[in-house]
Amino acid sequence: MAEAGYCVFEYLYRDAGNYKAWGKLLLEGGLSDDDIKALCERFDSGEFFIAEQIGVPTLYQKLWDECGNEHSDELDHIWHEFHCIRPATQDDLKSLMPWGKAATLKATITGVPKWNEALSTNWPDPLKW
Repeated sequence: MAEAGYCVFEYLYRDAGNYKAWGKLLLEGGLSDDDIKALCERFDSGEFFIAEQIGVPTLYQKLWDECGNEHSDELDHIWHEFHCIRPATQDDLKSLMPWGKAATLKATITGVPKWNEALSTNWPDPLKW
């Protein structure tokens, strides 16, 4: 992807029942194909990340609201999935508020030394539920 004015980071949360909630972040700037490759190399198995660890809004509650459910120890887990980074469209610019800079998100993700499951609000904690 060539440098652009804005790009969109698309991601999702998919529970163990394969129900999905999608998220989009409008980012200032763009990322090259090499930048995106570097992100994928940092994600667990090339796509999974802990949203709380990189400051990305979680999608758990969105999924629960859309499905009319609440947290389930059997279905919910800690991982969000990276889908893509793409140039922003005019519709994106009209419907999404700028979230931050693409370069900052890249630096945050590539700077993760190890994914820390305990940072997730979905980390099993009997005192929470």
